[in-house]
Amino acid sequence: MNSHRIAVIPGDGIGPEVIAQGIKVLNHIAALDGKLQFEFTYYPWGCEFYSKHGRMMDDDGLDQLSQHEAIYLGAVGYPGVPDHISLWELLLKIRKGFDQYVNLRPITLLEGAPCSLKEVTREGIDMLVIRENSEGEYAGAGDWLFKGKPEEVVLQTGVFSRMGTERIIRYSYETARRLGRSLTSISKANALNYSMVFWDQVFEEVGREYPDVPTSSYLVDAASMFFVREPERFEVVVTSNLFGDILTDLGAALVGGLGLAAGANINPERKYPSMFEPIHGSAPDIAGRGIANPLAAVWSASQLLDFLGYEHHGRSVLKAIETVMTDGKVFTPDMGGRASTEQVGNAVVEALHALQPIHSPWKG
Repeated sequence: MNSHRIAVIPGDGIGPEVIAQGIKVLNHIAALDGKLQFEFTYYPWGCEFYSKHGRMMDDDGLDQLSQHEAIYLGAVGYPGVPDHISLWELLLKIRKGFDQYVNLRPITLLEGAPCSLKEVTREGIDMLVIRENSEGEYAGAGDWLFKGKPEEVVLQTGVFSRMGTERIIRYSYETARRLGRSLTSISKANALNYSMVFWDQVFEEVGREYPDVPTSSYLVDAASMFFVREPERFEVVVTSNLFGDILTDLGAALVGGLGLAAGANINPERKYPSMFEPIHGSAPDIAGRGIANPLAAVWSASQLLDFLGYEHHGRSVLKAIETVMTDGKVFTPDMGGRASTEQVGNAVVEALHALQPIHSPWKG
């Protein structure tokens, strides 16, 4: 029996609702496999925890999380707690503390998913965006001088180290080579004459070691246009922390919305646990109503399975999502339906069962 310890942080808003469906899917995958099990440990951290304790997580939270292979996160953020508090004191604390320097966000038009673009084939939008996840524009470096005075000055410093830039670009070349796909770098060297000139230089330097990988490079404004007009240009994409954050939300809008947007925060060396999450946020306006779309959380569970070495199960989960969407009978309101969060989760499990039936019948 292969057992894997997973830390679960359901978080805020709709986080607990969608994560429950992802857990349901993972447990069903374990039953399908017969030799796989998950040990889930739940942590009550987030904005509600902050309101009671004045901190987003336990002081030794990273030590607790380090005892697990992976982290499954629902969402953080809720009215009453400033966004920079919830982001920096939990999400970025984990990403930086565990050196999760690779952020993987698939922008793929799954079968049955709605598309915002006309006359685009399913094959026309199939990219993997690799976002630098540990420094860059989100390094937290800067200063606030003469606060409250007429001469007030705010400095926000982007940090691009040789190690940080080279390792994310090398990871991207390796990924493109493994997948047999092209690699596109997105930067803004014409305006950011230090950080992005350096980025482009490193991309070219590392690229000399990968002559078999076709490459291209775009400025971020042009890339944004081509994401919409010609998404087929992009296969594997590498970009900085900020640009990756923005472009992947644009990409999500093309392939069904944030309800279908998953993200993985990876420590490739596996010295620390990696973290998997839907990227839609806590959506406090619909929290507790049971109508949140759980498919992004389920997709992130598929990424978790890939990370653990069960790529065949990860593909089965994506196929089950496609089956549910193609059938078109069980959609949450954001996708034009009337189904509940739980009903969509049950439909994914039923689709899995139909794809790979097990000896004991599924009872929803």
